[in-house]
Amino acid sequence: MTFKHLPSATLTRALVVAAAIAALAGAGAIAKPLAVEKDELKLGFIKLTDMAPLAIAKEKGFFEDEGLYVTLEPQANWKVLLDRVITGELDGAHMLAGQPLAATIGYGTKARVVTPFSMDLNGNGVTVSNEVWGEMKPNIPAGPDGKPVHPIQATALKPVVERWKADGKAFRMGMVFPVSTHNYELRYWLAAGGLNPGYYSRSDTTGTIKADVQLSVTPPPQMPSTLEAGTINGYCVGEPWNQQAVFKGVGVPVVTDYEIWKNNPEKVFGITAEFAEKNPNTTLALVKALIRAAEWLDADNGAHRAEAVTILAKPEYVGADAAVIANSMTGTFEYEKGDKRPVPDFNVFFRYNATFPFYSDAVWYLTQMRRWGQIPDGKDDAWYAETARSVYRPDIYLKAARLVVEDGKAKEADFPWSSDGYRAPTAEFIDGLTFDGRKPNGYLDALTIGLKGKQTVEGADVVGN
Repeated sequence: MTFKHLPSATLTRALVVAAAIAALAGAGAIAKPLAVEKDELKLGFIKLTDMAPLAIAKEKGFFEDEGLYVTLEPQANWKVLLDRVITGELDGAHMLAGQPLAATIGYGTKARVVTPFSMDLNGNGVTVSNEVWGEMKPNIPAGPDGKPVHPIQATALKPVVERWKADGKAFRMGMVFPVSTHNYELRYWLAAGGLNPGYYSRSDTTGTIKADVQLSVTPPPQMPSTLEAGTINGYCVGEPWNQQAVFKGVGVPVVTDYEIWKNNPEKVFGITAEFAEKNPNTTLALVKALIRAAEWLDADNGAHRAEAVTILAKPEYVGADAAVIANSMTGTFEYEKGDKRPVPDFNVFFRYNATFPFYSDAVWYLTQMRRWGQIPDGKDDAWYAETARSVYRPDIYLKAARLVVEDGKAKEADFPWSSDGYRAPTAEFIDGLTFDGRKPNGYLDALTIGLKGKQTVEGADVVGN
């Protein structure tokens, strides 16, 4: 076979086919890739460690195993990323879990976006400036070793915020996007400690109505420098940008999302519904490759994490110092400088059915949108279930998983074949409240601060103030 004068994309495919044919000479039969409708794809991501399944699927050849030739392209921010998926400039992307849901219900951009794959569990943290930490620390009990007892509640921050308010100073914190996990986790932590993070309304999308703490959007890589500049006093972000604050000596992470909600769902892989409908085999192939990447990341008790850190540190992916990425990716998390603690489940990519797109995960995000006014009017429980089913696609996921098992690349026991799409109710939140995805209004009723029932922000009947 000669490759001379072939176009570059064709050449790439030809080389891969040739390598596969050569490998067959000394190996057994390999699984036949699906007849994909589109084999050249461009996928977007933000420079965070939880984009890892995309990087690993590319670097380890899992995309190519499925007949896909993928370009990964970092995006400037979450809005640009979503817009480019909707317009088709990107075929899919690493997304905030709230983005497909918000697009579907028409909060912000209106579009039909679905997710057949959940990217990870946990992975975020809340960091405050050194000044704020100095004011918080006297309010935090110390353990026998003299170090702060974790998890640290926002009750330790409340007197600081009240003191600042009395002095006429606003307390400002950054999060990455209005429908981000980070926004909802930060709000949850603050509200559990008696601080109101503010409401959204139809006419005011700043999310600062009646707020004790002013939250605003800051792109993830800019968080440490914005904190250092004093523009914000703290933030909630994914890794490596909490550990970067420790590394630079500009802030102290005080709580992880694992402590706010144990094994909480994080990012998703998002595509338009139109893409999924027009390219069913391509969609299955993408999910197959991502399942394999996630499994690789968690395999053998984290044996591959050091290699993953080296890959993610490349400038074309996260581009942060490998030592900073390793701080959280290899089973530890550093709070104050020198206070490194074991958190083996801080980054979970495959364990605990991390990749399965549970309807109940979608319902939780929808409850938080309702709680803070992004969904301005009350909805019945059926609405939450129907909306979740229109966006989260476990049917596609399980078809892809079945093919991965048939290929001999995963075990039958690795997947929740009989799931109805709902996780069991859990009380593993920082405030101890129970979330049952089948009863979203009951959950909202149990939360002290936030909208519930038929309450509206415009009606001035918000509670907890």
